[in-house]
Amino acid sequence: MHNEPTLEKLKMLRLNGLAAAWDEQQRSPGVGSLSFDERLGMLIDAEWTSRENKKISRSLKEAKLRLTEACIEAIEYPAKRELDKAVVRQLQTCRWVTEHQSVLITGATGTGKSYIACALANQACRRGFRAIYRRAPRLFDELKLARADGTYRTVLAKLARVDVLIIDDFAVAPISDSERSDLLEVMEDRYGLKSTIVASQLPPTHWHDYLSDPTLADAICDRLVNNAHRLMLKGPSKRKEKESTQEP
Repeated sequence: MHNEPTLEKLKMLRLNGLAAAWDEQQRSPGVGSLSFDERLGMLIDAEWTSRENKKISRSLKEAKLRLTEACIEAIEYPAKRELDKAVVRQLQTCRWVTEHQSVLITGATGTGKSYIACALANQACRRGFRAIYRRAPRLFDELKLARADGTYRTVLAKLARVDVLIIDDFAVAPISDSERSDLLEVMEDRYGLKSTIVASQLPPTHWHDYLSDPTLADAICDRLVNNAHRLMLKGPSKRKEKESTQEP
């Protein structure tokens, strides 16, 4: 039986996963003992898995995570870190995404805030959600440029559509009036509709003072802090620990 025409037709139909599985079946000596329905089911499963993997890869590429290798399974729980494993396991289910809740991750520099933020976003992508990673300074620069070139509403709409927005390094630099307004616009579009991860060295209790303007600070903090899960990381810097263990 000549398989090449069939393989070509499957590829033209963009059934590449099915084509690869079908070709493998033809080469497997034991597949003849399976029924037609069993073989068909295996082919459909292969195509489904192929498409799901491509979807996840595309979502992860679009997310542009700072730490692409970060994953929930690799998070460490030393006692000095005081990271609640039960809370992380709850977040692993991504129920917080479906319920449009947020996650606030705080701690000193080097305690792994960015890693956990990226790991949660990675998990969300694996569950079929879309994510975007931005450092706060880059996010504000992006919105500033968008104001200048007339694409401000387009950029805001893009940020509003994504299921999980990661704002890393929040409150690492003084915030301007325009940046406060931009942050309120972003959070207004997302509150109760989408999920946001914020990673910061500054505890949420100090965010109101950081934002300065009482009226805008009230509005922003109300949307950021309410209905949010909190992870407070403690312990020494993981970067410094790694440096101290390296050979001189």
